Order: sequence, then C-alpha cells, then structure tokens
Amino acid sequence: MRMKEIYTQHKGRYGYRRIHAQLRSEGWYINHKKVQNLMRVLGLTCKKFIRKSRYRSYKGKVGTVTKNRLNRRFHTTGPLQKLTTDITEFKCTHDEKLYLNPILDLYNGEIVSFGTARTPTLPLVLEPLDQTIDLLKEEAKYRTTIHSDQGWHYQHQAWVKKLEANRIFQSMSR
Repeated sequence: MRMKEIYTQHKGRYGYRRIHAQLRSEGWYINHKKVQNLMRVLGLTCKKFIRKSRYRSYKGKVGTVTKNRLNRRFHTTGPLQKLTTDITEFKCTHDEKLYLNPILDLYNGEIVSFGTARTPTLPLVLEPLDQTIDLLKEEAKYRTTIHSDQGWHYQHQAWVKKLEANRIFQSMSR
C-alpha cells in the first residue's frame, strides 16, 4: 500500500495531511478523511511533530473580573475610545519564546503601544499601559475603554488600580 511506503520513506515523520498531499501530487484522488482513517486503522501515527500546548494566561479568578462592556461592539466613531490588548507567544529559534503585548485602537487598527519580553510577567502589560496612558492624557477626547481577556495579568491589582486611577473603563471577555 502506497501510504505505508510514504510513511516508512519519511521515517514516520509524515502525518495524514502530508501523506494526503503526497498522494494527491502522485495522481491519487482520495479524501483526506479517508487517509486519516486508514492511517489510524494501520497504526501509522506521526511521531516527530506533536503539537505543543499554547500559552494561556487564564489561571482562574485571581483578581477582579469585570463585565464585558464592549459585547462584541468593536467599531467606534472616534480614536482612542475603545482599545484592546492580548498577549501572544512566538516560538523563536533554539526553543526560545518571545511574548508580545500590543494595545490596539479599534478605531483604525493602529497599535498604540506594545511590550515584548522573554517571559510573560506583569511588566509586559504594565509598561505598554503606561505609554498608552500618557498618549490618552494628550489626545483622548472621550473616556477610554480597554478590552482584554481574563488572563491573570489583566485581573492583577496593579493593572486594575492603574486603570481606575486614570479613569479608564475595563472590559473583559472569555
């Protein structure tokens, strides 16, 4: 069977997607689900590339969880009215990771400020917030809302107090 040949030729490093692509390039017309099912029946599993878990900042309720003020109303008529933020993990060379925390203006999609770090610590979110607050004091015409997920960074007392001190609404969603 050609599937077994492709699997052994690539030393067990091909999963059903790559085997399906190889079969299609050789002129075989077979559904990817059929390839997946046959591989499961034959016991052919990709050993090399196993998906690792992604970074999740949600650790349960560790601080203040606020209500969802935006309720998926992500459009706004003025700049700096509605901002959003989240932490993203990037995998770099030599198994290193880099974390990015941008603060985005929903008015025009502009990144107002951002922070990067090798570890997802509290300064990763507080430093861009400080930069954003300086900008808001100069340019904001209306009271601002910052929307985020319920990650521990955004539930942290330092984040919440800084927003309250600067009269910024906090909004959270799962």
